[in-house]
Amino acid sequence: MGKELNERLKNVLFNELAKVDNDYSPEEIIEFKKLESPSIDLKEEEERDKELWNDIYNNIIILLKKFCDLKEEYYNLIALWIIGTHFHKRFETYPYLFLNAMRGSGKTRLLKLIKLLSKEGQMLNSLTEAVLFRTTGTLCIDEFEGVNRQGNENLRELLNSAYKKGTSVKRMKQKKTENGTEQVVEEFEVYRPICLANITGMESVLGDRCLTLIIEKSSKSEVTRLIENFEQNYNFTQVLKLLRKSEVSEVKFSYQNMYVEWNNYVSYIHNTSHTSISNKFTNIHLYKKIYDTNIDGRHLELSLPLFVIAGFLGEEVLDETIETIKMIVKEKKEEDINSNMDVAVIDFISQYTSNEFRSVKQLTNDFKQFKDTDEAWINTRWFGRALKRLNLIIEKKHMNSGNFVRVDITKAQEKIRMFK
Repeated sequence: MGKELNERLKNVLFNELAKVDNDYSPEEIIEFKKLESPSIDLKEEEERDKELWNDIYNNIIILLKKFCDLKEEYYNLIALWIIGTHFHKRFETYPYLFLNAMRGSGKTRLLKLIKLLSKEGQMLNSLTEAVLFRTTGTLCIDEFEGVNRQGNENLRELLNSAYKKGTSVKRMKQKKTENGTEQVVEEFEVYRPICLANITGMESVLGDRCLTLIIEKSSKSEVTRLIENFEQNYNFTQVLKLLRKSEVSEVKFSYQNMYVEWNNYVSYIHNTSHTSISNKFTNIHLYKKIYDTNIDGRHLELSLPLFVIAGFLGEEVLDETIETIKMIVKEKKEEDINSNMDVAVIDFISQYTSNEFRSVKQLTNDFKQFKDTDEAWINTRWFGRALKRLNLIIEKKHMNSGNFVRVDITKAQEKIRMFK
């Protein structure tokens, strides 16, 4: 009877722990876990797990540096992304990794390595809707062009959702029964890690789901002359050996209540009446570092899994990851501003009906009225460069009163039809 009562007490405690509005201290959580498995030393287990995953992380970076010539900060990010594929289902979202690479940059070699080291990696040169939802594991897609072509609408829709849990596809299937053949519903989850690579770039909606890395052509012959004998490389075999070992590891990343805790942390931060915040959260140091990045919205949604993995591996890895992701987010925001403003410039020029010479100063002032903005950075220098970048200048001349241009209204009207 006493043993049965103790089991019931444990079940009650763990049901309480799983509540969405979790407000237990780290000490209380540890006590609950000890009740579940009294013989386990949780601290010792976590340290062993951390050492295992750090070995995996370091061997992946050594392997990447041997076979690929990348920006220094990219090695860390790619290694974390590969590690995350092995338990991405613990996260609500998982970012796509997009390799925007020039020809001859070694993107296919990098994709092969990512495929071989990721969870159930597969490499494709094209993707169909059926492959996306009928297979599992990590997808690595080379030459990812033409997703915007007519006929790919369903694939685009799925890709725009597959980075996040909760999206499923339903299809009808014939099933034999005692009464004959009948139609039954089959349901597939599309959430999975995806790495994409191409030369031309990514359209904006799908690009918003990606961590974008710019891969340049290498001039290092000690890298480019290497043959891709990955299976004979010590670090490669070591990673595979350690990953097999990790499959029997029970603790791994102990952030089961991460999203609940993070949301509670944000609420506490914005409620100054709470002074004992450090006693409320298991991972207070990690949350503070993430919060202090000022990354929010979808950028935070995509970055959070990598921050968590980095935080588990250690302070140095976390700091490096934070700096890299802050840089990527900054570049993305600047790109979005330029992209959106470029469309606005095209739209503005398309409104004209005659293409006589106009002063760049007057065009700039008219554009600011068109956009209903008084931003200081929208000046004649920026606007002149935008016209040049968009190839909308037919002719230009300099006069005492400033620079004058004739703009290509026809081209602007043709281009704006692509966006509207």
